[in-house]
Amino acid sequence: MSDFREKLLSNLDKIKPSALHRQYPSKTNDEIEDILFQKYRAELAKKKPPTAAPDQPHPDTQTVDTYRYIPRFHFELPKSADSLAQKLREEARTLFLQKRSKELLDNAEFKLLWSLLEKHHSPPLIGEEQYINYENYCKVGTIAGEKFRRYLTATTFARLLASSGNPGKISVISLFNYTMRKVWLQQTRIGLSLYDYTGQGFLSESDMESYILELIPTFPQLEGLEKSFHSFYVCTTVRKFFFFLDPLRTGRIRIRDVLTCSFLDDLLELRDEEIPKDAQELNWFSAPSALSVYGHYLNLDKDHNGMLSKKELIGYGTGTLTPIFLERVFAECLTYDGEMDYKTYLDFVLALENRGEPQSLHYLFRILDVEHKGYLTAFTLNYFFKGIQEELSAHRAEPINFDDVKDEIFDMVKPEDPTRITLKDLIRCGHGETVVSILIEFHKFWAYENREVMVTSTACDDTHNL
Repeated sequence: MSDFREKLLSNLDKIKPSALHRQYPSKTNDEIEDILFQKYRAELAKKKPPTAAPDQPHPDTQTVDTYRYIPRFHFELPKSADSLAQKLREEARTLFLQKRSKELLDNAEFKLLWSLLEKHHSPPLIGEEQYINYENYCKVGTIAGEKFRRYLTATTFARLLASSGNPGKISVISLFNYTMRKVWLQQTRIGLSLYDYTGQGFLSESDMESYILELIPTFPQLEGLEKSFHSFYVCTTVRKFFFFLDPLRTGRIRIRDVLTCSFLDDLLELRDEEIPKDAQELNWFSAPSALSVYGHYLNLDKDHNGMLSKKELIGYGTGTLTPIFLERVFAECLTYDGEMDYKTYLDFVLALENRGEPQSLHYLFRILDVEHKGYLTAFTLNYFFKGIQEELSAHRAEPINFDDVKDEIFDMVKPEDPTRITLKDLIRCGHGETVVSILIEFHKFWAYENREVMVTSTACDDTHNL
């Protein structure tokens, strides 16, 4: 490139400006310079063989002028040391997102849209529901203005028409709710993107923590939380997003995945003034749920050092998780001097409370895979079942033959290879939760082993009540 530049400059020095203007009378100085640049670059390309792969076309086969019209499409992220470039990028992104935010409908515009839809609906009513045909739909878009047309498109009408029970018409309320949902998603995406400092469409754990922390004051359901608990609430909330959306532990989640998962709906439900008590208990992000999870952690921490040892974690749940399983948990999960912190505990809780989910099975499979081979064998199953057999002996129950349990597990899973069980097999079979539970928890194994007796007992009780 330096040789090319030197040649261009030397030739420009040799050619007198007057001669160039006589040769190109209608061209400006910049245009003449560009012509010479293209000419000498083409000559240089002919002299040097291409360094591209053999299957790529030779530069001679390409039109030189096309290089002038292909826009730059790749921009490298600024280096960490270049603080000015990073700041410039952040400011540009912020201005862009603010511009996008102004393009969204506000409350007054939603009221206008609703009044126009009501005014131009297409009778008759079906029950009490209003419908609108395509002609009136287009009329509403024209009257409402340019800002509304991006929502009132032909594609939107066709999409809603597919689920409409009224031929040629769509429900007014369905259209309005669809528009509100779309605007809400766009608003949320913009809000999340403000924390995506690299602009790559991902959020790190610290980015997500900042987002949740700033949301807390906007949730009426969290008004009673003490400020000292905010950091624990943020940790509890963020762990659920990362446990399910980042099972491979890459340290970042896609904004698109955050928007499409149901967790965001559960979180933003806290904006409601009133939520039934039972609904709050089922919502991981509610104040009662977060306080309950943290309260259990504190109750397990007998020595009050803020961490959990293997001995303390034995008391989790029904207290019947086998010591062999807990030993493996501490061997595979992140610990500090052999003890578990709150963040690691949250992953543990989420995995055990959602054992049927693929992400939980991924977490538990890693613990079960003692040999780190990517599959479970009869040896692996026997290794964990010994913990169950020890519990049976402690409760003076009749011993159970491992081969019977092994055969039953393989019958449930039906693996592709009859001698080994992979994570894929465990997820595909639909019985992953049962398989894992009977290997790691005595209480679950006992319930499974006596399921027929329990069903008969329940049926007898129902008959007696009748």
